[in-house]
Amino acid sequence: MPEPPIEPEGAIASTGAGGAMDLATAEGETLEKNPLGPEGTGPREKPRSLWSDAWRDLRRNPVFIIAGLVILFLVFISLWPGAITWMSPLKCDLSKAQQGSQPGHPFGFNGQGCDVYTRTVYGARTSVAVGVCATLGVALLGSLLGGLAGFFGGAADSFLSRITDIFFAIPVVLGGLVLLSVVTSNTIWPVIGFMILLGWPQISRIARGSVITVKQNDYVQAARALGASNSRMLLRHIAPNAVAPVIVVATIALGTYIALEATLSYLGVGLKPPSVSWGIDISSASPYIRNAPHALLWPSGALALTVLAFIMLGDAVRDALDPKLR
Repeated sequence: MPEPPIEPEGAIASTGAGGAMDLATAEGETLEKNPLGPEGTGPREKPRSLWSDAWRDLRRNPVFIIAGLVILFLVFISLWPGAITWMSPLKCDLSKAQQGSQPGHPFGFNGQGCDVYTRTVYGARTSVAVGVCATLGVALLGSLLGGLAGFFGGAADSFLSRITDIFFAIPVVLGGLVLLSVVTSNTIWPVIGFMILLGWPQISRIARGSVITVKQNDYVQAARALGASNSRMLLRHIAPNAVAPVIVVATIALGTYIALEATLSYLGVGLKPPSVSWGIDISSASPYIRNAPHALLWPSGALALTVLAFIMLGDAVRDALDPKLR
């Protein structure tokens, strides 16, 4: 009988379990050597996450781009107002009170003879600082309390829910009139503290509901069954997947806090002169609206544009992070 032909060294058997195992090994080695994938199929795609998909959608959203450019400009003039104006916002000349636009003073002068353009530029610093600091404080405090209540539940959750209901029953503007009227400090910190005090319940409820939803997922139950500690489950598994709704609400609320600061300053209980604020300028220009409407329109327009930009940014972020809208 003729002997069977001898296969070349390293050849893979065409039949049997050994051949299948060798084939799998060879394919694995090929993929390791060729990270671009099999021939003709192009590069292999990395697994996409919620955040990568959201960023891809945001970059294609014209609303996000426009709002982002406006906010970047506001941040720039807040940090370096001297880059676009050379005057001091506190320098006033009563001889020029209520005068209109002039060379070097495109927005005219207010009732005290101060340059409206310079005060509008410097007013952005106060509004952005108050909005950002208040939003960060509210997001951190509300997320911490709401997340812990939603994770542990029980009596702590019930107690926090009742405290949240009490704070929700306090009217924000009325609370500001009562609490800030006894404050003598002329800085932004009392206003920021007031916003955090009355703003955390909203974020707390959002964080609580998000944590309750996430902790019921299979990967959290698997981590618990494997003996993961509460801190590890919160930091590694629950917080990264529950933070998206908090980011959306906080981004929209930032514009609301800017408008609230201007409202309180307009009513005389927020920032006070010689601080520079759009709310202060709107309040001081209101009696002269017939004779010098420009002193009221420019800070009012800057305030409206800023609040609109942050609300548009929040809407774009919400659409990008909501999987139901995909």
